Amino acid sequence: MKRLLPAFFHRLLLVSGLLAAGCGDREDGPADTRDSGTIHISADESFKPVLDSEIQVFEALHPGTHIIAHYKPEGDCLRDFAVDSIRVVVATRGFSKHEEDFLNDSMKVDASRMVVAYDAVAVIVNPSSPDTLFTMQEIRDILTGRARPDLRPVFDGLSATSTVRFVMDSVLRGERLGENVSAAKSSAGVIDFVSRTPKAIGFVGVSWVGNRQDSSQLSYLQKIRVASIEHPLVPGKYVTPAQFNIYYRRYPMVRDLVYTLKEKHNGLGHAFSNFLTTQSGQLIFNRAFLMPAIMSFRSRNATVTEE
Repeated sequence: MKRLLPAFFHRLLLVSGLLAAGCGDREDGPADTRDSGTIHISADESFKPVLDSEIQVFEALHPGTHIIAHYKPEGDCLRDFAVDSIRVVVATRGFSKHEEDFLNDSMKVDASRMVVAYDAVAVIVNPSSPDTLFTMQEIRDILTGRARPDLRPVFDGLSATSTVRFVMDSVLRGERLGENVSAAKSSAGVIDFVSRTPKAIGFVGVSWVGNRQDSSQLSYLQKIRVASIEHPLVPGKYVTPAQFNIYYRRYPMVRDLVYTLKEKHNGLGHAFSNFLTTQSGQLIFNRAFLMPAIMSFRSRNATVTEE
C-alpha cells in the first residue's frame, strides 16, 4: 500500500495539472459570443446619435450583451485599427490596402468592411442669419477666407475629424482652410456655437440635425437653421440634406458610413456588425434620416376601406 501512494498522488497531480491547463485555455479564450458578453467599439463622433440608437435596440434584442462605444474624431478611430481590444470601427471609410496588410500580417485578423448607410454634411446657420442658400463655390470661398469675412465657419475640431477631412478632400480639394475657421470640441459644440453666434456657419453630420422626431434634435433645430445648397446638376435649384437628396446625390456633400470588423472569432462584434445590415438596423438608419445602403424603404399611401 505504501508503494502505491506515491504513484497515486503522481497521477492525481498530473490530472489536476491537465484540468487547470484546460481551464486556463478557456479563460484566455473569447469571453463573448454572438448573444452575450461585452465588447468595445470605436466610432466617429459625428455618428453618435444614430449609433446610440443602433446599440440601444441591439442590446434590447440581446439582453446579455453590452456594447461600449468610444466616440472620438475619425483620425483616432482609424488608429484604432491597430488596437486589439477594439472589435469594430465605424467611420466614413474602411481600411486602406496598407492598413489591410497590417491587420492581416501583424494582427492576424481577416478584417472586413461594409458601407451600411449614407450620411451628409449639413450646413447650419444662426436663426437670425439672412443667408440660408449657398452654392458650393460660395462654401469654398467662405472656408478659404476669400469671401464673406463676416461669416465665421466652425467645425467639430480642426484636425482628425471626418467632417474636416471630407471638406479638405471633397470640397476644397487641396486648398487650405482660412484663418477665419474656428473649432468646437464636438458636433454638439458646433450647434451650440452657431446658436449663440449670428455670423457663424457650422458643419455637422446630418444625423445631428436631420431627425425632427427626436426630441434632442428638435431642440437643436429650434436654435439653428439648416441651409440649402445648390443642386450640383441644376443651377439655381437649392436642396437640403434630406434622404431623397442624399440617395440621388442631389445634395452635393454626401459621404459613406462604413463599419470595419476586426474580430478574430465569431463573437459579439460579428453579431453587431451584421445587425447594422439587417432590416431592423437599416430601419434605424432610415428613421434617423440617413439613407440606408443595404435596404430600401419607401413610403406608400394606403387607403383603408370599410367592409
